[in-house]
Amino acid sequence: MSQDGGYEKKDVNLKVVVIVGIAIVLFLVFSFIGLNEYFLYEKEIVVEEQVLSQPSVRLEDLRAVEDTILTSYQLIDTAKNIYRIPIDRAMELMAAEGASKNK
Repeated sequence: MSQDGGYEKKDVNLKVVVIVGIAIVLFLVFSFIGLNEYFLYEKEIVVEEQVLSQPSVRLEDLRAVEDTILTSYQLIDTAKNIYRIPIDRAMELMAAEGASKNK
């Protein structure tokens, strides 16, 4: 039988245990933050590639309708003699009207 009694004769170095514990906690926290940021970065890339890079058919249709409204003539109300004119022509008329009032 051995003479040492089967147990440790000195205490654990508490300073080393605390430093190692703090180092492990810091490593885990920074790993979590880093992985979270990496996940968000990759998610943005996937969303941009799959959703934002493809043109929307509904948006293209809406813009075509808006373009037609802004660039065409149309009779809106016959009883009140309301007409729609292209925006460029309306701006010319408003500019001419404003210039004639300033004279």
